[in-house]
Amino acid sequence: MCWRIWHLARKKKQIAWDDARRLAKRRLEREQGRNDAADDLSELSEGEKEKGDPNVSEPIKNLSRINSDTQIWFDDTDKSKHLYIVLISMHGLVRGENMELGRDSDTGGQVKYVVELARALANTKGVDRVDLLTRQITSPEVDSSYGEPIEMLSCPSHATGSCGAYIIRIPCGPRDKYIAKESLWPHIPEFVDGALNHIVSMARALGDQLNGGKPTWPYVIHGHYADAGEVAAHLSGALNVPMVLTGHSLGRNKFEQLLKQGRLSKEAINATYKIMRRIEGEELGVDAAEMVVTSTMQEIEEQWGLYDGFDLKLERKLRVRRQRRVSCLGRYMPRMVVIPPGMDFSYVTTQDSLENDGDLMSLLGSDNKAQNKTHLPQIWSEIMRFFTNPHKPTILALSRPDPKKNVTTLLKAFGECQLLRELANLTLILGNRDDIEDMSNSSSVVLTTVLKLIDRYDLYGQVAYPKHHKQSEVPEIYRLAAKTKGVFINPALVEPFGLTLIEAAAYGLPVVATKNGGPVDILKVLNNGLLVDPHDQNAIADALLKLVADKNLWAECRKNGLRNIHRFSWTEHCRNYLSRVERCRNRHPTSRLEIMTIPEEPMSDSLRDVEDISLRFSIEGDIKLNGEIDAAARQKKIVEAFTRMASLNSNTGIVYSPGRRQMLFVIAADCYDSNGETTETFQAMIMNVMKDAGLCFGLGNIGFVLLTGSSFRETMQALSCCPVNIEDFDALVCNSGSEMYYPWKDMVADTDYEAHVAYRWPGENVRSMAMRLARMEDGAEDDITEYVAACSSRCYSYSIKPGAKTRRIDDLRQRLRMRGFRCNLVYTHAASRLNVVPLFASRMQALRYLSIRWAIDLSKVVLFVGEKGDTDYEDLLGGLHKTIVLKGTVAYGSGKLLRNEDNFKREDAVAQGNPKIKFVETSGGQNIAGALVALGIK
Repeated sequence: MCWRIWHLARKKKQIAWDDARRLAKRRLEREQGRNDAADDLSELSEGEKEKGDPNVSEPIKNLSRINSDTQIWFDDTDKSKHLYIVLISMHGLVRGENMELGRDSDTGGQVKYVVELARALANTKGVDRVDLLTRQITSPEVDSSYGEPIEMLSCPSHATGSCGAYIIRIPCGPRDKYIAKESLWPHIPEFVDGALNHIVSMARALGDQLNGGKPTWPYVIHGHYADAGEVAAHLSGALNVPMVLTGHSLGRNKFEQLLKQGRLSKEAINATYKIMRRIEGEELGVDAAEMVVTSTMQEIEEQWGLYDGFDLKLERKLRVRRQRRVSCLGRYMPRMVVIPPGMDFSYVTTQDSLENDGDLMSLLGSDNKAQNKTHLPQIWSEIMRFFTNPHKPTILALSRPDPKKNVTTLLKAFGECQLLRELANLTLILGNRDDIEDMSNSSSVVLTTVLKLIDRYDLYGQVAYPKHHKQSEVPEIYRLAAKTKGVFINPALVEPFGLTLIEAAAYGLPVVATKNGGPVDILKVLNNGLLVDPHDQNAIADALLKLVADKNLWAECRKNGLRNIHRFSWTEHCRNYLSRVERCRNRHPTSRLEIMTIPEEPMSDSLRDVEDISLRFSIEGDIKLNGEIDAAARQKKIVEAFTRMASLNSNTGIVYSPGRRQMLFVIAADCYDSNGETTETFQAMIMNVMKDAGLCFGLGNIGFVLLTGSSFRETMQALSCCPVNIEDFDALVCNSGSEMYYPWKDMVADTDYEAHVAYRWPGENVRSMAMRLARMEDGAEDDITEYVAACSSRCYSYSIKPGAKTRRIDDLRQRLRMRGFRCNLVYTHAASRLNVVPLFASRMQALRYLSIRWAIDLSKVVLFVGEKGDTDYEDLLGGLHKTIVLKGTVAYGSGKLLRNEDNFKREDAVAQGNPKIKFVETSGGQNIAGALVALGIK
């Protein structure tokens, strides 16, 4: 046992030492990044000292934090707006009524918050529809309501047609299994594609209803938590609409806290919580977000400040430059804004005054007749039965039985202050339990300690600790404490926000709260209580005694709380929120994203063309028609012959209408040798795929798209040796998704797509920086050089010398983020080339763009890839599309330069055993045809 204790202590010290070294290294990297940015942005250093933003640098005085130049969202001025808002909360059990809050760690305050936010926004004038997207769960473990595709939350009085607030449940991951948020990461691409299909359909429907047929794209896409933040980032990039992020709780903060405890190693934390995958989701959310909504300044400074993509000093510097219309040199930081969660105060009646104490007296009085008490809340009796003298004021604490909530210190403060015990009772609402032994370890430890302290201080008759309460009874618990002229206390060690403090204030309860975290901001607004050090039990006792004993102070705090509570209403929240979103809508206008309209061809014209063709076929002797065959049979033969000839002869005239395609076959397998040169396998693979698809479906029904990491010139050169026509492709996507060409239209890069992906592209400003950062400290100057022949306005390409060491993608992306650059990075050509492209330029995002433009559901896309590929290879394997892996076609990939060893693993990004992925041994026709049939494509 002694050896084991010694070993555990040594292990804890080693974890602490490794953590300290990691933090020190990261601090140096962040400092270097800040210095690099400061050197480039130094011209305004003096001006910034004179002019800052009071909303960040000064203490919070008013949590609405609306600047004078912001247009406030007024109900009477926004009747002409027809906004469509998308909220995303991916995990947990989400429904509008009878929410199972606390059922598990994934179903808590966030679920309640997003549902109420959706309802409140839909009730705001100018907002026509709000969709809350979440995961559909059809598991027998949970209620069947979580499997319903659509649930209406509200239909405002001003709404018409499909307007209002709705929960939209998107199928994602295992259909019959409820999985925790830590296991959802590999299924995010599927959720993105399903959400995209819904949004596009809804945009068209709302456009037909409200916008004269022009799609009504979302006004904003808002992700809640890391997983939904990553979903929102991808949707924002595909649709080119603003994105907002709310973290709720943050992975880096949790990671640092767990490491400080020293109980788990970095590897164990990552395996249990998938923490590195979560952090990358949060970093991507920061990359894409126009605005990050926080509840408190503490969240901005002490939590978001830990992220590579956010630096408070650099954000302030860039904001000043924007205000002065000075170039930010390609750097960007999202705006962090404090918008406290809203609350519904409709259940708080104005008649609920202290003078109306008849119901309380009937409970406490000597008349025990049942008829006098039947109208009283059951929970009142459940609490009052604990007290010897129930007339005394009640000190109320309401929280989970979690060590962080610090209930034991509160009990010690109460037990050791004799005067406080004489003046007040203590009520502890600590969740629900049947048997303490059946609870989780941490909860049972807290409750056992509570009972021991009650016994130690002999607090029987002075402390209530009921075993059960319903969520619907919580308002009655607050009312009871207020009627006894009691006090609410939140003594948590750290409280990120403190929603219970606002709830208590709504019922006229003065509060005592921890000085660590959100309560500081809340009490500045409400001015209805006192802040204390949660570690100082004497300070806790003194604050409670002051409020309980001084009736004038108690009355003043009650009055202040009720007077200022409106600042936390949903109405105020939505006005503040929409005003902030209005300010950040500075992106490329979504009107450039249009869905291609395919004119309907009259049936008579179509048949006339077939008749003309049939005449030519007859003259050439390809078809011998019997005059005795009826017209329908003759027509069928003609169409079959036309399809057969089109399949066998690609030179037959084809009218290119991508929007009429029934499916898209997408080739995304670049075949390189060890030097990064295209091999003959590339041409053979393309020929076989196109031939087999044509034989199975007919070329007119299938569209072909090529996704490649090569430049347009290199692609054309490779295809020139291929026995297929370049015009057979509907689209060529080159340079890792940064350029798009349409051979059937012209050979000029699509300018609309270039504009679409231009968001946050730093352009020339990142050109030399990327090359410098990609090179290792001990590397030679010529290890990485610019490859000018492959560069374009949306792609900087760099050649890597054979054998040279370069930074991996996650390391290089981290260093660019620290300097305010938002880019997508791809190693290609068997790790001999690095492409730096815009944030939302990628091969997968290009495919989503085409699916929107051509109105083709992503489930009707088949992707052909090799067993390995560029560093964006994993992005191509998930989603609604089907994937065929052509084994043996790609001999050399770039995957070794994707992630460091201490980052998340591939299984955290790619779903294992995905039924939509099939493998074929070669690119031969029979194997491809069999794989297509196995995928349900006939």
